[in-house]
Amino acid sequence: MITEELFRSDSYLQECEATVTGINEKGGILLDRSVFYPTGGGQPGDVGVLVGADGTEITVLTTVKGDGNENVVHVPAEGSALPAPGDTVTARVDWNRRYKHMRMHTCLHLLCAVVPHGVTGGKIGAEKSSLDFDIGDGSLDKEAITESINKLIKQDHQVGARWITDEELDTNPDLVRTMSVSPPRGAGKVRLLDIPEVDLQPCGGTHLAQTGEVGRIRVSKIENKGKRNRRVNIVFDE
Repeated sequence: MITEELFRSDSYLQECEATVTGINEKGGILLDRSVFYPTGGGQPGDVGVLVGADGTEITVLTTVKGDGNENVVHVPAEGSALPAPGDTVTARVDWNRRYKHMRMHTCLHLLCAVVPHGVTGGKIGAEKSSLDFDIGDGSLDKEAITESINKLIKQDHQVGARWITDEELDTNPDLVRTMSVSPPRGAGKVRLLDIPEVDLQPCGGTHLAQTGEVGRIRVSKIENKGKRNRRVNIVFDE
């Protein structure tokens, strides 16, 4: 059964009531709806707890995508007493960690807007994140990138999402900045992250409502990852 992904429409939801629909063969817990984001697009899966009707808490160590219709699988701590199908639980994310991921993920879109090169990889963390760029014969300036990103943050641009069809994406291939990973297809539509006049590209992650929420950042290091590739690392500068 497909889980209703509440985080797609509202990244700020911290918990929800849900019904257990099953336990998969690996012991993962499946729900009819969830606020937990599953690992994907360089963003780690959410952690948190599932609270039963009797107050019993099951620690969720991570959230992943399963096989077939298992789009959101909550991975419990080893030895947890698993709920039964039909049980009602409260799914509650570790909000502090999730919000840092939202700030970082939104900031990576600003980094992508500032560095006009193809993206060959990326990683999101609660304290440090990075994007890899194919810069060719170009060069990158750490201080200049830091200044440009912080300017976009301070301008407090609105951040939103909209959907286009697979066919619309096919006619607008420049929307895809990632060279190593293609946007998921097959559902007939693709979700775009939209920061008007700043960045527009396919992305299924969780993001802020305004760039101002990111807070001040700095480029901590630019690493050489090959003849053409450079890794730009960002951290919060608070």
